[in-house]
Amino acid sequence: MPALWIAHVTVTDEEAYGRYAKLAGPAIEKHGGYFIARAARYVQLEGKERPRNVVAKFPTLEAAETCYHSPEYQEALSHARDASERELIVVETSE
Repeated sequence: MPALWIAHVTVTDEEAYGRYAKLAGPAIEKHGGYFIARAARYVQLEGKERPRNVVAKFPTLEAAETCYHSPEYQEALSHARDASERELIVVETSE
């Protein structure tokens, strides 16, 4: 069953976060993921507002989780940790 990787982000260091983004995309693609929304227009209806919202679709929840723990994504994430405030979840879809 497919899964969505949903990130809500406030970038605090554009340069460092740019390094993250450059590495994260290929890591996500390597694990079968692709972006369906990335920093597009949004409407905040509830909760903490984060100006950058990203959704990637993966073939399975396990593929998304494997991607997150992969050496490639962890290398990318090392640039984001001190350059952003983020929440990230993976949720299985019904289709």
